[in-house]
Amino acid sequence: MLNKFKKQLTKKKEIYLKIKARPCASKTEIKEILEDETIKINVAAPALKNKANQELIKFLSKEFDVSKNNIRIVSGEKERVKLIFVIKK
Repeated sequence: MLNKFKKQLTKKKEIYLKIKARPCASKTEIKEILEDETIKINVAAPALKNKANQELIKFLSKEFDVSKNNIRIVSGEKERVKLIFVIKK
């Protein structure tokens, strides 16, 4: 489902993603990609003590095959809609 974004990351070595997170889900998974390219992701962690953000970063690091240190939440850290920067070194 993220193939388009993975190709962009491979080509440009960095990418910004708009994520709409839904914490407290039964498992972490991509639900859909909206027309404006917002990626809806269910996150299997509560939005307490930054646990949902940590789980989201862990999930994205596996999906994009990058280190967790190469993923940064640019904005929306305490919101459901987040702007995330991913860099491939």
